[in-house]
Amino acid sequence: MTNVYDVAKWPIFSLLEEDLLNSIVLACVFGNVGNEAIFITKDGDIYAMGNNHNGCLGLGDVQSTLVPKKIELLCKKGVSLLSFGSGPHVVAATDTGEIYSWGHNGYCQLGNGSTNQGLIPCQLSAGISGCRIVQIACGSHHTLVLTDRGEVYAWGYNNCGQVGSGATSNINTPRKVSSLLSGRRVVSVACGQTSSLALIDSGEVFGWGYNGNGQLGLGNNVNQPSPCRVSSLQGVVVSQIVCGYAHSMALSDEGILYAWGANSYGQLGTGNKANLVTATRVGTDIGRFVEVAATHYTHVSAAMTQNGQIYMWGQCRGQSVTAPLQTKFTCLDDVFACFASPPVTWRPLTFENFVGRRALEDSLRGAFDNKDTTDLKFIVEGKSIHIHKAVLKIRCEHFRSMFQAHWDEDGKDTIEITQFPYTVYRAFLQYLYTDSVDLPPEDAIGLLDLANSYCEYHLKKLCERIIKQGINVENTAMLLAAAIKYDAEDLEDFCFKFAVNHMTAVVQTEAFQKLDDVYVKGFLTKAAQWGAFKY
Repeated sequence: MTNVYDVAKWPIFSLLEEDLLNSIVLACVFGNVGNEAIFITKDGDIYAMGNNHNGCLGLGDVQSTLVPKKIELLCKKGVSLLSFGSGPHVVAATDTGEIYSWGHNGYCQLGNGSTNQGLIPCQLSAGISGCRIVQIACGSHHTLVLTDRGEVYAWGYNNCGQVGSGATSNINTPRKVSSLLSGRRVVSVACGQTSSLALIDSGEVFGWGYNGNGQLGLGNNVNQPSPCRVSSLQGVVVSQIVCGYAHSMALSDEGILYAWGANSYGQLGTGNKANLVTATRVGTDIGRFVEVAATHYTHVSAAMTQNGQIYMWGQCRGQSVTAPLQTKFTCLDDVFACFASPPVTWRPLTFENFVGRRALEDSLRGAFDNKDTTDLKFIVEGKSIHIHKAVLKIRCEHFRSMFQAHWDEDGKDTIEITQFPYTVYRAFLQYLYTDSVDLPPEDAIGLLDLANSYCEYHLKKLCERIIKQGINVENTAMLLAAAIKYDAEDLEDFCFKFAVNHMTAVVQTEAFQKLDDVYVKGFLTKAAQWGAFKY
């Protein structure tokens, strides 16, 4: 399925001209009332608008503006990452590894060696070099960045040890977080108001900083100035971490959700308001989760299930919701636009789809397989699918080639398909109308085959995502074999790591027993190199 971000849900965007709105590719909404925004357009320009507290818009002054203005110093610089703290301060990174910061700096959170307010973006020149930045996370007054080497650097307010330096003095330039993270490859970071989390490639989670509400999941309420392993997640392979204001959540690679920390608004989703100092499973009766969301600005939690249902809980527009509540939203971002206080983005929005296309999308969606308006019929396994030839020619190179005068199919109003099953081919045609796919992982394998055959790159990526979200011990070997067959390297790597993390169970499945002997030997050799058999 494809997330559709309805920008109308974010009031600050309501005054934008349509052409400018349609050009947005990345945006953040932040501020104490959700009334500050920074966004990047297709042509590489970066704009800011809103209240401009502490010069957080980077425009060189502290004047509010409802008219978007360019941050001239960053235009055309290739900015691809944005994050913000509730001070507020803003940190951005470019494709080439440059880091810029601006806004409030009373606690060294800009990392520029001073405590002077930053009215314009200042490039950080100390501490990090020769690498690309893959993630930025900000707490209230501290900042973490993750490099492509799997290393974490931190700076800013450190009264509770949230910078991870081993002490509690503020850090005014980027410093590498080491201690127990040394020699480990970090794949994700997250910040609460005054706490920090890191996820390493083995699926282990480490935390440091303020722990007064148990948000580090260590079984106590003692602050930690250096990274400590979240021991309550031992035996769990974590794939995603997020932090709220004073609570934390982790999602396992099997779709199981865990939460811990502050719970005064029900933000842990346990059905009560008792804080938890250890990771506890949440939503056991809902099914498999594929994504979880929170931000250090709020006490709201949200999660998406495998079938696309969106749940929320915590402080929802002033009300305490203590257990996951199903919504009618189609993406997690809309929870924060409509129910978070303040309404801020939990991650930068990527506007691949937005409300400006909604009318067209709804019309196309309703036209799929409607025999009253179509001019072409596919027969697959004896079943009919009614289609508009023009839509196929517009959306797919395969059909543009097929419907040419020198091809027999061009003059036909009925075409029989024998290479693919009905379920798969119908899903493909529906995708051409909706840009979305709704199939279980086992059928998505067949659609991946079709996407490969028809050179549909975007569809291939959608199928890979469905397969990743639906992987389990029983189907791992089958999905791994399919990824190899269809030359999906990223998916193959994902399935291999899942198999290694659950080796004992996977090798005992029927699907693994059916693997070709040559491949099994190769798999075991690779697993040994990965370290699966170390004592």
